[in-house]
Amino acid sequence: MTNQSYFNDFMLEGFVSTGNYNLAMFTVFFVIYLLTLIGNILIILVVCYHINLHTPMYFFITNLSFLEIWYVSTTTPKLLAMLITKNKIIPFRWCFFQLYMFHTLGITECNLLAIMAIDRYVAICKPLRYKTIMNIKACICLASMCWILGFLIAIIPTTLTSQVPFCGRYVVNHYFCDLAPLLGLSCGDITLTVIINRCVGGFATMFNMAIVIVMYINIIISIVKIKTNTGRMKAFSTCSSHLTVVTLFYGAACIVYASPKEVHSGDFDKIFAILYAMLTPFLNPIIYSLRNQEVLSGLRRGIQNIANGNIKYICCA
Repeated sequence: MTNQSYFNDFMLEGFVSTGNYNLAMFTVFFVIYLLTLIGNILIILVVCYHINLHTPMYFFITNLSFLEIWYVSTTTPKLLAMLITKNKIIPFRWCFFQLYMFHTLGITECNLLAIMAIDRYVAICKPLRYKTIMNIKACICLASMCWILGFLIAIIPTTLTSQVPFCGRYVVNHYFCDLAPLLGLSCGDITLTVIINRCVGGFATMFNMAIVIVMYINIIISIVKIKTNTGRMKAFSTCSSHLTVVTLFYGAACIVYASPKEVHSGDFDKIFAILYAMLTPFLNPIIYSLRNQEVLSGLRRGIQNIANGNIKYICCA
């Protein structure tokens, strides 16, 4: 890469006005990071070790939890290191690897949330055909497609951004390597790069969001047709957790990536980046467990069995 003839490292600016609160921020972010890992690992284990949770919905939830572990681990460890050691240097190659993994996992999450909406649509609107349509082979194919597309699509913006001329400017106005802060360091014409990046990111986001919207319109229509209040509440409860996660993820991401840059500052982007890059992975296992009696009961049974020394579970097939 020609950029390396100018320099080998970037410097992440991070949160410049919080010097006196670095230790407090480190403590808060470390606790959130640790609880995020524990929560998502627990979701995976509970679903994996309880046969009654071996359904398409929980299969996709375990994929989402696995993704969230890597998603939060892409940016948070470096942020914690910056807060405690004040070392803000990140090597050029690691910066773009972080950029690639962050957008790979972000795109994959968009894909997974869309597939989960389709799963809820089939479960509520076509209940008699649900097991036939969402069989194990279909679930594996859909999940694999989400991951493969995420890894492939993210290559485009990462490659294009790594080729822009930085000309010795290396202070990234963020706490991790993201597209807009990196492109802001360029001293050349990046119009085409920006257009392509926006088209790729916009398509990946809006296409999946459109799927979610269409699925939920059909779900709402089907729920309205249910005659009893109990039936409506039961149908809605099966997708309320997913809808909450979708709202959190897309809401924060759209504020940062879709709103005009003139209306907010770099600090604004950093704060909302904390929301979708750290708090959303932290909240997901809470949302899927506290709002889901099957997961809660599975977790309670698991704790009771471990306490009684009985660890004979049936693992995922």
